Amino acid sequence: MAITTTGFSHVRLTVRDIEASRRFYDAVFGWEVAFELPADADEETREQLWFLFGGVIYQVPGGLFGLRPVAPGDDTFSENRVGLDHVAFAVPTRAELDRAIEVLDTIGASREDVKDAGAMWILEFRDPDGIALELSAPK
Repeated sequence: MAITTTGFSHVRLTVRDIEASRRFYDAVFGWEVAFELPADADEETREQLWFLFGGVIYQVPGGLFGLRPVAPGDDTFSENRVGLDHVAFAVPTRAELDRAIEVLDTIGASREDVKDAGAMWILEFRDPDGIALELSAPK
């Protein structure tokens, strides 16, 4: 028997530098923060938010997206190793991909040109840790 799912819940990426990652994800996506440890958190709050590991969890359409800053400073991402290949986010139109290029170029993010992937257009780019991200728009 297969497991019945009701949708996507969350993804959390392991990052090296939470400040650099926060600046990037805030500038690119501007998502609302769902969970983060307040700087003045008391011990009870710290215990309740133990699952953050010093990171942040954003509210995204359809679920949650988190950053967990526990990677060693010299670690690198590779989509060619076992694990994550990339994370893709849907956008409504090709025009939104063109707007995304402007955002990515403004912050100096590494990116490709928009590509025709058959049923959709895709824009591939990388976060500060080199994690492969993608935006896709239907044709």
